[in-house]
Amino acid sequence: MLTKLLPALRDLELPLRLRLWDGKEIDMGPAPSVTLEIRDPGLIPRLAHPSLALLGGAYVEGKLDLHGPLEEVIRIGDEISQALGDAHSQPPVREAHDKATDAEAISYHYDLSNAFYQLWLDRDMVYSCGYFETGCEDLDQAQQAKLRHLCRKLRLQPGDRLLDVGCGWGGLARFAAREYGAQVFGITLSAEQLRLGRERVAAEGLEGRVQLELLDYRDLPTDGQFDKVVSVGMFEHVGHANLPLYCQQLAAVVRPGGLVLNHGITSRHTDGRPVAHGAGEFIDRYVFPHGELPHLVEIGACISESGLEIVDVESLRLHYARTLQFWSERLEARLEEARQLVPERALRIWRVYLAGCAYGFRRNWINLHQILASKPLPDGSHQLPWTRADLYQ
Repeated sequence: MLTKLLPALRDLELPLRLRLWDGKEIDMGPAPSVTLEIRDPGLIPRLAHPSLALLGGAYVEGKLDLHGPLEEVIRIGDEISQALGDAHSQPPVREAHDKATDAEAISYHYDLSNAFYQLWLDRDMVYSCGYFETGCEDLDQAQQAKLRHLCRKLRLQPGDRLLDVGCGWGGLARFAAREYGAQVFGITLSAEQLRLGRERVAAEGLEGRVQLELLDYRDLPTDGQFDKVVSVGMFEHVGHANLPLYCQQLAAVVRPGGLVLNHGITSRHTDGRPVAHGAGEFIDRYVFPHGELPHLVEIGACISESGLEIVDVESLRLHYARTLQFWSERLEARLEEARQLVPERALRIWRVYLAGCAYGFRRNWINLHQILASKPLPDGSHQLPWTRADLYQ
């Protein structure tokens, strides 16, 4: 099989070097910047039709090693997958999502290690797309700008009752209480996030204005007690089948005249099928079990059917590409510390995941949208300004 694989790789003229299990090295193109070290000879037949899922999975399982700048590793892996892989696009998988399954998936991803996430996230541990007002911000500045952008879109006022669905470590909840005077109720399914989130609320003296709980969105009281609702990076875990219920819940917990803001990753394809060349398959297996990305059209339809009115939509795709690049670079700079906090296998997953997602967002494989919706008053009116001008003052 090696005699067939080598000519195919050489034809691509990539800056790639192969290092075989016996130590032999073979250059596939001029000036190699990346070395693919094949440690398991049994991998060779499968490399005849590679995918990003195959290459990423083999790296995670220790069957091959990758040497060189990760950004370049991902680019070369994508070119190999495009040229030699199976171009057949898999249909979307519609998985069942119950409370136990979702709680287990959230725990797998978020309960890894608070200290690990602290290595490469910003100081408030905001694990979602930053907002770059000029493009020159550092990560902390971009995340503070994102929190401010969310609060401005929600037109938060002192005393507003804000529900934060999927509150993470509480960065947005604390910001909304501290900077805008909101009364915030945040929910998460991660015990580790909740523990650290509560510690940070107490450290800032915000116990009277921020309450964080371990709670499933399906168990929220549907009595319209909240003035504003925000959900950031959460609906990716809901699943296609439960999107209508998710939107109905958000509509039921907010008062008439209130606002709902959903911030989340969306599919490029209208049928929600996984992203290119096996990247989606890798993420589902190793990173976000049971995660599903709906297209903007699908989530928009569910929001509308719930009785909410969509009043603003903004794409932040390139903002997320830049955010992920920051995360990847910060993790790469602290690999030895990371190895003390998580198993090597987990670290390999995260290295590939962060660099790969930065690449995928840049290439428009996936998107991210903020969708602002209003719950109309009985007469059909709402309480928003006539224009967006107030967001940028």
